[in-house]
Amino acid sequence: MNEDLYAGPGEKPADHVYMTQGSDWDEIVQGQAERSDETIVVNFGPHHPSTHGVLRMVLELDGETVLSVRPGIGFLHTGIEKNMEYRTWTQGVTYVTRANYVASIFNEAVYCLGVEKLLGIEVPERADIMRVMVMEVNRLGSHLVAIGTGGLELGASSVAEVCLREREICLEFLQAVTGLRMNNAYIRPGGVAVDMPGDGVERLRALVSRMEKYLPEVAGFCNTNPVFRARMQDVATLDLPACMALGVTGPPLRAAGYPWDLRKTQPYCGYENYEFDAVTWDAPDCYGRFRVRLEEMNQSVRILKQVIDKLEATHGQPVMVEDPHIKWPAQLAIGPDGQGNSHEHIKHIMGESMEALIHHFKIVTEGFKVPAGQVYTAVEAPAGELGMHLVSDGGTRPFRAHLRDPGFNHIQAIPALMEGGMLSDVIPALASIDPVMGGVDR
Repeated sequence: MNEDLYAGPGEKPADHVYMTQGSDWDEIVQGQAERSDETIVVNFGPHHPSTHGVLRMVLELDGETVLSVRPGIGFLHTGIEKNMEYRTWTQGVTYVTRANYVASIFNEAVYCLGVEKLLGIEVPERADIMRVMVMEVNRLGSHLVAIGTGGLELGASSVAEVCLREREICLEFLQAVTGLRMNNAYIRPGGVAVDMPGDGVERLRALVSRMEKYLPEVAGFCNTNPVFRARMQDVATLDLPACMALGVTGPPLRAAGYPWDLRKTQPYCGYENYEFDAVTWDAPDCYGRFRVRLEEMNQSVRILKQVIDKLEATHGQPVMVEDPHIKWPAQLAIGPDGQGNSHEHIKHIMGESMEALIHHFKIVTEGFKVPAGQVYTAVEAPAGELGMHLVSDGGTRPFRAHLRDPGFNHIQAIPALMEGGMLSDVIPALASIDPVMGGVDR
């Protein structure tokens, strides 16, 4: 019987606490029979299908009532932030996009906004429009994962099937625009990697039309379903003062009635030029967070409709700053061997201009210098406020990079959400804050 796992620093393990791993169950039952309490400590995760990734929670139970819960993280740690210190500013995009892999484009956006703020540059209008486009499509995909997996964990497999079916449409669109389904590395310092494909606007129009048709299907399964509501309403409540104290943002905060959406309160990428609503709800429980995400998807569709008009109005305009000391020296095109540099670009640097070849070599291998300083930028990711703290020493790579992932802050709210509730409520409570462990552990 191992009791040290439950004791905190300097604490003596309580004699009524039992750890179920590493001991014989018959011995535990026999020892418990001599006592009047029924407290037992069990592991929930890290390899459990309802933990949204490799998250471990140590639950102390009295029967099926959760007395205390201690979340354990770090199982997916990849050293993304430290690795970025050894890569150029442009190469950093390929690292941050792998943090929260479900909403990867937001990591790229907040990082590039920080780099651009240090450089003191503004990106072209069309680049901002395309950033908004890929972020809102990615928001749809992220919310569909949150709602679909949350429904599956409650046994609502039809909800998961519909959500994952529609997420596939979002991924196909992102692949058509960026070349990749996930971990796109599409948003770059100074703009975006490549302009829309020839049929890009038509693809976007088709995506919007499909979402308008099928998103109500999710609402039809859940909104008035008595079983769904019984499992979600008045479960894992977290009121506004608690959200503020614990640094909780995004849908959990707005479900508490506070319309804090960085796209409205601290606009970036031209969000002030779009008409949409900051969605709130009047009940800070699992059901309220679900309804906020559901309506936010409708608002994303509303924004994408406006993106279509803006893309048509800016057709042919640049999507990257013209400064040759910052822009990536490439002209991507789709050829018979896939996506890569265009034949004209390769012909120029390899056969026509020694200066172009030298510049290409220097900017790719060494990168550009960023003035010394530090900056914090934030965007409204699907889960909440996603922040980036960057420090530059004037060199060609970050001196320090740190992501403020909303899931990391939300994990610390787990005890407030779950303690005093039932073991069966642990699953919807965790699903309602939508942590992605790649972003939590980084």
